[in-house]
Amino acid sequence: MTDYSATTVCAVIVSYHPEPGALLSLVDGLTPQVGAVVVVDNASEGSWQQPLDEKVSVAGGALLRQKQNIGLAAAQNIGIDWARSNGYRHVLMLDQDSEPSAGIVVSLLSALQTLSVTHRVAAVGPRFHDRREDRDAPFVRIHFPLNRKVWCESGNQPIACDFLISSGALIPLDVLDRVGPMDAGLFIDNVDLEWGFRARAHGYALYGVCTATMNHRLGDSRRALPFGLGQVVVHGPVRLYYMMRNRLRLYAMPHTPGIWIAQDLPRVLVKLFLFGVLIGPRARNLRCMLRGLWDGLRGRQGACPVELLPRTGSEPD
Repeated sequence: MTDYSATTVCAVIVSYHPEPGALLSLVDGLTPQVGAVVVVDNASEGSWQQPLDEKVSVAGGALLRQKQNIGLAAAQNIGIDWARSNGYRHVLMLDQDSEPSAGIVVSLLSALQTLSVTHRVAAVGPRFHDRREDRDAPFVRIHFPLNRKVWCESGNQPIACDFLISSGALIPLDVLDRVGPMDAGLFIDNVDLEWGFRARAHGYALYGVCTATMNHRLGDSRRALPFGLGQVVVHGPVRLYYMMRNRLRLYAMPHTPGIWIAQDLPRVLVKLFLFGVLIGPRARNLRCMLRGLWDGLRGRQGACPVELLPRTGSEPD
């Protein structure tokens, strides 16, 4: 019988030049909820690492420092491997800027246990709130021409969805053994989307859990669109490179749903217009997006070309 106690959960946090106070607070909040916390750091610098190392080590976890930025997916896989080798049964994936609620693990585990009686469940995830938005983010079902957004209304009913953001996702390790690890070749963007598509192709389902909550920041900033058309999430030029390259890589994967490809293709043109014409730095945005499309067509994997990086240093993930 599967053990669904909190001690079977290892929280995996990937960090890259984090805000030290926020990361330490995240670890403090998670430690009472899980069996261990492991932080995989992508070559950040700073004295903050020593107190973090001591904090997670005392609680039975670890700080796994990488010599270079290996990307989100590869870092997640390292954390997953640590959890597996230390006897944990579930991993809770988290970004460094997420703020999970005090009861998130209990809520996710309870939903996973209940759903697993009648369903093959790949992962469950919380509803999250971006503090810059007026309401919680919805869960998503893929439809054409537009996705169907499903908001938590009753609070208790789990919601079947077609993908979950990686931060906050609770995944059984035996599912990862069958579906496979995160795709390290994607480096950062669409990692959660690709794994979700792959899991569903293996016959698994994904669920949003309304009773589990988390604050989470999407994008670098928000910009108002002209003519009162609302706001758009803004990412830096290098992130736009990955977005463009990796969506083309997903188009070529056999487990990517055709309906998602059909409704995503127009988004390529929309992003080229938004970030190449309306939102700056326009020239650099356009250069990075076009290079991403070209590299996607060529099947390039891993880190973006060095010549696209800022001359003054690395941009945040």
